Amino acid sequence: MDTYAQKKLQEEKVFKDPVHSYVHVRDQVIWDLVGTREFQRLRRIKQLGTAYLVFHGAEHSRFNHSLGVYEIVRRIVDDVFKGRPEWDEEERLLVLCAALLHDLGHGPFSHAFENVFETDHEDFTRQILLGDTEVNKVLNRVSVDFPEKVAQVIEKTYPNELVVSLISSQIDADRMDYLQRDAYYTGVSYGHFDMERILRVMRPRDYGVIIKSSGMHAVEDYIMSRYQMYLQIYFHPVSRSAEAILNNILMRAKQLCQQGYAFKQEPTHFHSFFKGNVTLEQYLALDESIMLAYFQFWMDEEDTILRDLCRRFVNRDLFVHIDLNPEEEPERYAWLIEQVKSAGFDPDYYVKADSTSDLPYDFYRPGVVTTKRPIYLKMPSGEIRELAEQSHIVSTIAENIKTDYKVYYPKEIDFL
Repeated sequence: MDTYAQKKLQEEKVFKDPVHSYVHVRDQVIWDLVGTREFQRLRRIKQLGTAYLVFHGAEHSRFNHSLGVYEIVRRIVDDVFKGRPEWDEEERLLVLCAALLHDLGHGPFSHAFENVFETDHEDFTRQILLGDTEVNKVLNRVSVDFPEKVAQVIEKTYPNELVVSLISSQIDADRMDYLQRDAYYTGVSYGHFDMERILRVMRPRDYGVIIKSSGMHAVEDYIMSRYQMYLQIYFHPVSRSAEAILNNILMRAKQLCQQGYAFKQEPTHFHSFFKGNVTLEQYLALDESIMLAYFQFWMDEEDTILRDLCRRFVNRDLFVHIDLNPEEEPERYAWLIEQVKSAGFDPDYYVKADSTSDLPYDFYRPGVVTTKRPIYLKMPSGEIRELAEQSHIVSTIAENIKTDYKVYYPKEIDFL
């Protein structure tokens, strides 16, 4: 009789997926995890946060993405790695579960939410995996130490580096899914690359995945896709404007609650967040649908700042921006704040400085500490070479780290 870890469904289940055509599930454990309340909650957390206010198709969820990451990892371990001596088949279920559950702890509008309430989605992922949850009950049926192993893979502390690298590295299933999925739902072409080719040339090693040198150009395309997606989608200034307003709504609501303000619609779901003593159950009870409902309610509040900020977010009446680094141009920044004050706005809630930067590929540089292992190529001679050494395209992109500084403010202030 099969153990629970080995148990297969009588008939394969599939999810129709716009990126991977189908997501295939044969393992009972995976099917049971998908059905848990904690995993189903990811349907109510958008993958791209406020980006739907810029790209109207970007309504996809972390549920979509998590299934996609699982499917890529399933294809790697079942089709590419199977039978290779470097791959331990005993790790298969572990890496599939980690792939499926890697985003389990994300909160609503992840980044703005975490900034205000100082929560950590990785910490809540661990709590969900190890706490009194439906997910934990499923994992615990595999073995008593299995939930902890899954947590270690997601936290990158699991001793088998190859297993970790499939979920988190510079060419992992997480990135390969979100680049393609986000490109599909935003309607852009930047995120498309030849994943089929990359999967064919991946090879397992004790320290992680390496790529056959014949697949270098497919990897160059992947790096370029990531570079373009960050510039054009993830760092889009209008999406960042919406996030700035969202951030300030939560800050204002928190301040009002601490001052004893009498809300018309009491923010019951937020009380523990305002006080900084959130339980796992309270965290899981708050999703984006509930947050948006509160924003609708707060459009009728007596407090003019909260009311106005909620109106702006709900009706997409967003802030405009200028390119400005307050540290490099403090006088210009101080002048902008004075203009905002003169127009009757509180700069604490109507001026937001923001900066973004990303390193598309982190390569080895003597004397520079990095936590990211480079992508390695296996040359025809058998020699292992680092990607940036072989690719002029990648080395050029990797050297180009640009930080973008912007300051957001109400469009009613027309002084430029």
